Amino acid sequence: MKRAIPVVVLSIAGLVPVWLYQPSAGSSTVQATTPAPTSTSSAGASGTNVVTTTTIDTEKGPVQLQVTFAGTKITAVKLLQQPDHPQTEAAVPKLVAETLEAQSADIDTVSGATITSEAYKKSLQAAIDDNAKTAAASPSASAAQESAKTVDGTAVDTEKGTVQVQVTFAGTQIADVKMLQQPDHPQTTAAVPQLISATLEAQSAEIDTVSGATITSDGYKESLQAAIDAKG
Repeated sequence: MKRAIPVVVLSIAGLVPVWLYQPSAGSSTVQATTPAPTSTSSAGASGTNVVTTTTIDTEKGPVQLQVTFAGTKITAVKLLQQPDHPQTEAAVPKLVAETLEAQSADIDTVSGATITSEAYKKSLQAAIDDNAKTAAASPSASAAQESAKTVDGTAVDTEKGTVQVQVTFAGTQIADVKMLQQPDHPQTTAAVPQLISATLEAQSAEIDTVSGATITSDGYKESLQAAIDAKG
């Protein structure tokens, strides 16, 4: 009987670690996947929709756009981020001008700025897709597009040639500007996209004169103001 006592004691001692063991709560690892970021949009004045795209990182630097729509129409494009490079700076006005003319991301790549151009087009297409979803879900966007009004500005004669704009309004918003007449001059050709882009951003004729195209700029602003006044 005396020999049995140590055996019992040892058996109990061997079971103690088993009783005290508790599985660790953090013993299993779960791999979390983060969904890809998407463009964000916000409603603007007079049925406009402003879409801020996801930043695209390129080997030259980040590219991010802010695109303004009136209904399905692209009215303005602003670069929130772009590579700090001379070729990019020269390419951006061309990309924006082509976008406003083509009304799509189906535009040419700018020579010497291929990487930036491709990122721009990819980002632009994402904004267009985002806006299409928003427009489909919002009847007010279609209503704003239907209420669009086009007004021809005064034909302004300058020593370089005649300048005349045609302005499309969506409600009180300037949705588009086209040149009906302009001087046949390289500096004018280069200045017009800058003037239109500045107009769509400022939503008025109070914009800067383009260096090297002062006469055309002044004629443009005069014709633009006449269209704004005529619209009422």
